[in-house]
Amino acid sequence: MTSLVGRTSPYAAPLFGILVLAGCLFVHPSHVFVVIPVIGLVVSVLAAVANAEVIAHRVGEPLGAIVLALAVTVIEASLIISMMVSHSQDSRSVARDTVFASFMIVANGVVGISILVASRRTQIVRFQRSGTSTLLATLLTMGALTLVLPRFTVQTPGATFSTAQLLFAAFACLALYGLFIFVQTIRHPEDFQVVELPESSGDRTDLLAYRPSVRQASRSGVLLAISLVAVVGIAETLSTPLEYAIHVVGAPQAVVGLLIALLVLLPESVTAIRAARRNEVQTSLNLSLGSAIASIGLTIPTIAIVSLVVHQPIALGLQPMGLVLFVITAVIASITLGSGEATLMQGAIHLVIFAAFVFLAFVP
Repeated sequence: MTSLVGRTSPYAAPLFGILVLAGCLFVHPSHVFVVIPVIGLVVSVLAAVANAEVIAHRVGEPLGAIVLALAVTVIEASLIISMMVSHSQDSRSVARDTVFASFMIVANGVVGISILVASRRTQIVRFQRSGTSTLLATLLTMGALTLVLPRFTVQTPGATFSTAQLLFAAFACLALYGLFIFVQTIRHPEDFQVVELPESSGDRTDLLAYRPSVRQASRSGVLLAISLVAVVGIAETLSTPLEYAIHVVGAPQAVVGLLIALLVLLPESVTAIRAARRNEVQTSLNLSLGSAIASIGLTIPTIAIVSLVVHQPIALGLQPMGLVLFVITAVIASITLGSGEATLMQGAIHLVIFAAFVFLAFVP
């Protein structure tokens, strides 16, 4: 359990975030004096995900993974919207860059590290084939609908959807996400349970020995809401200074999306990797792939509605280099997760693909 929601001072991080937000409302941060708001944003994000993790421990799997995914989605959407409303030309692609970065971080970075970590204790890493296949198929379908198809449609120029196409893609993603939740929690929850291994039984017992009480979970629910308010508010005040800083250092616009995705996914990624260390690779995959599914299935519809309301077009279609990385990831992930077991080599391959993505984001 992270220290942000530890027994000593569970209120410190959310309170700090609210105080920083209050300060930003009275004194708008300039291009130079953004250090404290940035710290407040990071602390608030960590606090939000940490409190969501407490609730997740209380409700158990697979509902726990859904709680974390929803919290991450609220944070991600607020950060993207704060950049969109700046109305700069570059802000049209921030939603695409962030969602694609989330996809690559999860499907290659977190999956690769989780397999490598788990393979230290057992040569063959095992997980539920039916569950991971469902996770991957849902993720790839959503990704193709929102990140690939806009590059090939002819109703509008460039990598954009027409209004009707955007609404269809948003509704399709939302429907797929709702159906996925139904399958994961009601129809086939057994497909997403941890594969028990003899060598991990002791760790599993230790893990289940701790379950937050109703009072602790209720407190975390209130602190989660406070932290999310702080995240949304601080992100709004920081959008212009952060975009200015990116341009000053000469970094490509895609780096903005990568930084947002890294910030949002960091706490949940750590949780997924910790689960892999306990040989609970299925839990790790539920958390990581589930967050990517939520990122597309919930963030894209939210962004689509906002773009139509504020009349701000969004470019969703990937550039040629992104399309290549998407296809490579889809093929390799299908091989890795489609068999129900993986080895150290497959984890290393995913990490190489992720390293290529990060490198090319800075050196396109």
